[in-house]
Amino acid sequence: QVQLVESGGGLVQNGGSLTLSCATSGNIFSINAMGWFRQAPGKEREFVAGHRWFDDSTYYKDSVEGRFTISRDNAKNTVYLQMNSLEPEDTAVYYCAAALQLIHLRTPGSYKYWGQGTQVTVSS
Repeated sequence: QVQLVESGGGLVQNGGSLTLSCATSGNIFSINAMGWFRQAPGKEREFVAGHRWFDDSTYYKDSVEGRFTISRDNAKNTVYLQMNSLEPEDTAVYYCAAALQLIHLRTPGSYKYWGQGTQVTVSS
């Protein structure tokens, strides 16, 4: 089992920044990739950013490329999502997720463990 706990969400103005954290615990050695997803009201959950651990590669949704950065602190067993130049369209509940297999890493169904989510609201 893997446990994920997100934190760092909040209200920010258009153009502002936030950093989300995802603390991992449990059988973290089984994790092969971590992802950040988001879900806005009335919309499906969508991929935002991912980090493949074995080669330290990162990948992003096109609309956040260059604004968001996913990173990992091994000593703290924590994954971060640094979000800059936030836009009202980024408003959503953000979830971190852990994948045990390295397939279809932009798809929510490929992730086995999920955090509870943290709300990000960007005011215009």
